[in-house]
Amino acid sequence: MSKSDVELLNKNNVGDEAHSELLAAQAHIWNHAFSYINSMSLKCAIQLGIPDIIHNHGRAMTLSDLVNALPIDDKNKGLDCVYRLMRILTHAGFFIKTNKDINELDQENISYMLTSTSRLLLKDEPLSMIPYLQAQFDPILMGPWHYLSQWFQNGESSTTFAIAHGKPFFEYLEKEPKLNRVFNESMASDARLVISTVIENCKGVFEGLKSLVDLGGGTGTVAKFIANAFPQINCTVLDLPHVVEGCEGSKNLIYVGGDMFKFIPPADVILLESILHDWSDDYCIKILKKCKEAIPSKENGGKLIVIEIVMDHNRDHKSYETQLFLDMLMMVGVNGKERSQQEWAKIFSIAGFSDHNIIPILGLRCVIEVYP
Repeated sequence: MSKSDVELLNKNNVGDEAHSELLAAQAHIWNHAFSYINSMSLKCAIQLGIPDIIHNHGRAMTLSDLVNALPIDDKNKGLDCVYRLMRILTHAGFFIKTNKDINELDQENISYMLTSTSRLLLKDEPLSMIPYLQAQFDPILMGPWHYLSQWFQNGESSTTFAIAHGKPFFEYLEKEPKLNRVFNESMASDARLVISTVIENCKGVFEGLKSLVDLGGGTGTVAKFIANAFPQINCTVLDLPHVVEGCEGSKNLIYVGGDMFKFIPPADVILLESILHDWSDDYCIKILKKCKEAIPSKENGGKLIVIEIVMDHNRDHKSYETQLFLDMLMMVGVNGKERSQQEWAKIFSIAGFSDHNIIPILGLRCVIEVYP
């Protein structure tokens, strides 16, 4: 606080409580202003391979051993700096300090282990989230955030991403093979975790099906899991031609390049995994109507399987905050949105569907069965 601020407070007889509130408000603002440091620290740890180094060590790893294993030149400088990096990541829950009572001046003997969270950051972990994080940390995807206020002020119908990069996100991907690959790998990374959980805990949604279209299914990660787990289901992946180019099918899996706004192959079930949140309500309704044309009646087994967030402010603070983050991510990237139960019910009804059933088995997301 400046000298004039202090004088003003004293002049108005503001007591210690008001000072405390001001300082708490300042700390709250700082916490938000600097929250990107958590993300960048995590990015650094992944790039240095810290989770894999500790994992391959096979037991709790001292800071000294960690520094010696890292690809850094100045080990003396590295000891203090890596300690500080590990301190913030331990505070964030990515590592455990095993000898908590050790004097922090004895940095080199402080030991670390992985948590269940950091195990998802191992390169060889089948459900590794590294590709997903690499996409989110890409400067091209982070850049549009600097244009958000401009997007609001200009009243433009385009996206914040388009303001930053000259064209909408999916058009940009089509012309940028490297980013397209990074994005597809990130979606596949997320999809592996989602579909493995659904198949293990919600097999019933696939019972009795003979055919399924994975709409916007990317390179087919979800469809491959389903085709392997349920060999009686003939699976089709529909996505844009540049996405499915080079993808190889199998006995009960084929790829079709196309535009879901124009044609969706007929099937018992249409699966939409993290698709509808990419679109505004109007576009979602168009997609849903196309889906309804492609499936049989409810009596003949027709339905949609939608895997999406269902916004819920009654969740615990951190979970709801993450849902809010993802909603803003959709708004900035593609003019999409995350939806509440009431918002889902509204667009399902407008699109001509009669009923839906929400199955909350995916943490932040849900499986939603939607019936014609």
